[in-house]
Amino acid sequence: MAYIIGTILVIIALIIIGLILRKRVYDVVDKYEAWKMDIMDRNIATQLGRIKRLNLSGETQEKFEAWKERLEFIITKELPDIEEHLFDAEEAADRYRFSKAKKTLNNVDQVLNAIEKDIENMLHEVDDLLESEETSRTEAESIEPNIKALRKVLSQNRYQYGKAERHFDIKIDELEEKLTTYHDLVASGDYYEAKQAIDDLKVSLDALEQQIDEFPAIFKLCKHELPAQLDELYAGLKEMKEDGYRVDHLAFEKEIRAYREQLLNIVNQLENGDASGAEEMVTEIGERVKEMYQLLEKEAIAKNYVENQMPSYRYSLDKLSNTFYDTKTEVEQLRQTYYFEDSDMESYLALEKRITSLKNQLEELSNDMETADTSHSQLREELENGFQQIENLQQKHEEFKKRIHNLRKDELEAKEKLREMREELYDTSRKLKKSNIPGVPSFIWNMMETASGKNSLVMKTLEKQPLDMAEVQHALNESKQAIDNVIEQTDVMLEQAYLTEQVIQYANRYRSQYPLLASKLSESERLFRSYEYELALEKAAKAVEEIEPGALKRIEAYQEVAASHSS
Repeated sequence: MAYIIGTILVIIALIIIGLILRKRVYDVVDKYEAWKMDIMDRNIATQLGRIKRLNLSGETQEKFEAWKERLEFIITKELPDIEEHLFDAEEAADRYRFSKAKKTLNNVDQVLNAIEKDIENMLHEVDDLLESEETSRTEAESIEPNIKALRKVLSQNRYQYGKAERHFDIKIDELEEKLTTYHDLVASGDYYEAKQAIDDLKVSLDALEQQIDEFPAIFKLCKHELPAQLDELYAGLKEMKEDGYRVDHLAFEKEIRAYREQLLNIVNQLENGDASGAEEMVTEIGERVKEMYQLLEKEAIAKNYVENQMPSYRYSLDKLSNTFYDTKTEVEQLRQTYYFEDSDMESYLALEKRITSLKNQLEELSNDMETADTSHSQLREELENGFQQIENLQQKHEEFKKRIHNLRKDELEAKEKLREMREELYDTSRKLKKSNIPGVPSFIWNMMETASGKNSLVMKTLEKQPLDMAEVQHALNESKQAIDNVIEQTDVMLEQAYLTEQVIQYANRYRSQYPLLASKLSESERLFRSYEYELALEKAAKAVEEIEPGALKRIEAYQEVAASHSS
């Protein structure tokens, strides 16, 4: 029983699946049927018929016949065949032959897509052909008056084109022939070729318009203006030579002749209708002519400068030479008294050498001015360089003069410093003699003797011939250091002695109470009388600090106050 029920259920399921699949086939058939009807309902023939307003001949006739034949084949053959294929697909679906139905529908889909593509291509070609016809016709309508205007411009301005007028006439004739060719192609229905012809004609017309527009200016430059400028330049060059200007080195005559020949060749080239390279050559010649004028002007200015500045240059060099001669005389005298450093002598000899060189250059410059071999521009450069060298030498000369004048100044300053150091040493000695101390330690006298000896050494170096100021300065520094040391040590020694006296006097108040303190003070007094002031101060200060801590600081403070009042 279960087997029977299962079988029945399977059969029912198969029937349902079959119905679903058959429904799907029917839906696809309906879709393709609607697509087919849509194609049939389109007014394609009318759209193709738009081409009839053109000349139906030649290429256009061939295309129209091909499109018409293809459309008829679609309507009479392919679309009816599709109807049969759709019927076959439904019949196969009714018999549950779904594989065959699917295959048939796939073929229908391919055919319909092919028909759609063919129709799209036909309509696109129609639009393209109509657009090409309209565009070329519009361009042709605008080109024709432009060609007439171009011929009018050429006719009214023939003198501006010279022999090139014939070349441009021929070119305009060629444009008119191309326009005629376009009209012939249109009449024969070859609209694509006509479009290409009008495009080529437009390019040629634009190029010719530009040539005719630019030609007069270039032709005028090459035929008249630049040759006139070269003639004027040549005449000016000749006149400058007659007036004494040195322009041979510029070699402009040869260059001018070469440019004249180039301009003749360019004019012949232009009259034959060939303007290639003409603009570049015109620009090059024009710029070079300007440059030539600038160089000639520079030479004229240089001549005026040289003639006006040469006396000033000679005067400046003579003045420098004379002042250096005075310095030279002074150096010879000073060398007998003073020692010159190697660097100073090198500077002096370098000055002499460069001044001599400038004088020789002046003679060469004078000779060059008498001859015509050297341009005034070069002479000006040499003259300006000479002025710069004179200025530099004047500065170096002044610096050298200051250095040699400083020799005498340094000697006087050294003697003044020696006098001051002697007074300082004398004041220190007098200070020692006026002090109330028992005596002066021997090391102080030894230091004073050393300082005095160094003073004597300074005097000896000052008396040497020639005088070496470097040696004098070294001796001065050593003497100064020795004297400063004497003064410092003397002040320290006297301060120690005075402080020792103050400490002993302060400590005497405790002498009777502290026997040990009395003994130490006696030792300090013995050292004080033996000129051992540093040890005496140390002993006395230590003794009093043991009895009264801080006493030494108070004594020192009191002594400083007393010293400030006394000063």
